[in-house]
Amino acid sequence: MTSGNHCWMTPKERLLAAILGKETDRPAFSPFLAYYWESLSEETRSKGMLTYLEAMGADPLLRGHGCAWEVRTPGSEVTETEHAGRKRQTIANKKGVLTLEWTYVATANTWFLTTHPVKTIADLETMRAYYDAMEVVPVLETLNSQISDLGERALALPILGIEQKSCFQSMIEHWVGTEELTYLLYDEPEEVEATLQSMQRRAFETVEVSAETQAEGFIFWDDTSTTNQSPAFYDRYVAPEVTRWAACLAASDKFLVQHACGHLHDLLPAMARQGIAAVESISPPPTGNVTVKEALELLPPEVALIGGLEPTFLLYEPVETVLDEVDRLLEMNRGRRFVLANSDSCTPGVSYDKFTAVVERVKSFR
Repeated sequence: MTSGNHCWMTPKERLLAAILGKETDRPAFSPFLAYYWESLSEETRSKGMLTYLEAMGADPLLRGHGCAWEVRTPGSEVTETEHAGRKRQTIANKKGVLTLEWTYVATANTWFLTTHPVKTIADLETMRAYYDAMEVVPVLETLNSQISDLGERALALPILGIEQKSCFQSMIEHWVGTEELTYLLYDEPEEVEATLQSMQRRAFETVEVSAETQAEGFIFWDDTSTTNQSPAFYDRYVAPEVTRWAACLAASDKFLVQHACGHLHDLLPAMARQGIAAVESISPPPTGNVTVKEALELLPPEVALIGGLEPTFLLYEPVETVLDEVDRLLEMNRGRRFVLANSDSCTPGVSYDKFTAVVERVKSFR
């Protein structure tokens, strides 16, 4: 990352250069507006996030913008119901029925999965049948059109993965849960691994399809953290899959960004070997457990960092303190691949003036 006296790059050029280690006219700043965006007025949201980021003066990095594929599930009947703050999804096929339930929490303005569907070997067989019959259907023209429409205004990172994350992480978050998955791995490792292989075949198809599009890079929402898996599990089940994804994209001159927003300190050595282009949403404590300085020491220089501003710090600290931290982060990453952003998400209530103040500080950095 370098900086100059004049802005001569488009936002897309600046973001690509910052991630891929090329010269930039100034540092890139692209806030991550998850949760914050949903708290804004309907009038503001109707104009779109791109317009909002442009008006702010930020460099729009559109995380999870579109995808190159659709999923069809022949052989399984999927039904969904919603009532009084509860959602239920059932997946029924010749092997059995899986039931997932979510509860809406108004204070967080989000849905939380409260019932995982897989608890037994029979459930794993039902889940495996669901994935074995699944079809990944390319929709290349749709994504290519979205990328073309953006032009130089933004860098889009379309999504990968059936559940938009690595398959083992999907098992943890979506299908089984940390505790039950740990028991199943010890009691029935062959059944779990057979199901994982079925999932991974379908997930890799989303990568192969995506590699044929015009998009430069892709992202997946792996909420990676040692709060829900051990480094040993990560090394065995996650890192090989991510490495394969990254290699497939690299063969088509495209790159992979891993969204990892949790406790990463003990996982970064494995992530360093995956061939990913960037770790997105890296966060200091209390949201994460690794400082940017530590991450720079644990990751090779060819892996970019996107993040650095801890969410509660951005919310509660006065703007002068935030700007001091911006200066520190930019100086620390001088000459490194770095995109300044708030990490993990953005809490509703962050002052818009803080964003614009950060923009002005980034633009004036020398």
